[in-house]
Amino acid sequence: MIKKPLTFMAVLLLAACASTPATNFYVLEAVSPAPHQASKNLKKRLVGVGPITLPPLLDRKQIVTRTLMNGIEVAEFHQWASPLKDNVLEALTQNLTQLQPESFIRPYPWSAYGTVNYRVLVDVIRFDTRPGIAVNFEATWAIMDESNHRIIDHGRSKISHALIDKSYPATVHALSQVLGQFSAELALVLQKL
Repeated sequence: MIKKPLTFMAVLLLAACASTPATNFYVLEAVSPAPHQASKNLKKRLVGVGPITLPPLLDRKQIVTRTLMNGIEVAEFHQWASPLKDNVLEALTQNLTQLQPESFIRPYPWSAYGTVNYRVLVDVIRFDTRPGIAVNFEATWAIMDESNHRIIDHGRSKISHALIDKSYPATVHALSQVLGQFSAELALVLQKL
């Protein structure tokens, strides 16, 4: 008599497992414009990027989106393929490498490359979307002279774009785009140094 309920429970568990959707993984991509030609006469400087901080809400494997009435949605089946902080650092480094060919851009920690001339510190405040509505990026940043640890320049960037598509691939693509725009803002500051 006990075997029938156990068999029934086993069938229910197998059915539940079979209906679980597959997890989709995503990465931020560098938005690399055509590289500028660096002057061959200039000595290349070393620029270190990082460390980068993220709000604890976003520092997780699941993609977080905002909903109406100050709510959030954590997507169990739509996740970052690597830690988001590392992915942001990698995309930002690649973007700046394309935008600053007169510099060697190195991600934090750069100790394997020796010392750097400048350090770009980034504190991300917002990096999220409201699918079908908007994508938002906000960060404070500072550029430090590594020889004397003096802040040379600092600022706050706030970027927002409409996002009509509600899909996760479109969401990740839009986040890559705003990170590319932020990279362009930093590149202009670095160019003046």
